[in-house]
Amino acid sequence: QVELTESAGGLVQPGGSLTLSCGASGLPFNVYVMGWFRQVPGEERTFVASIRWTGGNTYYADSVKGRFTISRDNAKNTAYLQMNSLKPEDTAVYYCTATRVFGATYPTSYEYWGRGTQVTVSS
Repeated sequence: QVELTESAGGLVQPGGSLTLSCGASGLPFNVYVMGWFRQVPGEERTFVASIRWTGGNTYYADSVKGRFTISRDNAKNTAYLQMNSLKPEDTAVYYCTATRVFGATYPTSYEYWGRGTQVTVSS
């Protein structure tokens, strides 16, 4: 059984930083592309970032490019999303996800999902 488990999010002030982690079990982690999506109530789930199994290739949504960094540690079966210079519009539920397709930006391209973690950016 595949499980993706995100770390707790939280409340962050604008301009602050937060790092999310995602632990994976039950899948060949070093084969899968790991990704992050986010969702605001009433809106569709949107792509944030993804990283290839080697860790050498990353892909970001324009809205987070230069502020967010995705990384992975295959030895620990864990992916990370470092978020800097956070803005109120980054407030969302963040989901960890896995796919075999690098560069995919639609949720339907991803096979496995975590339950999500709330990130709130507010003063």
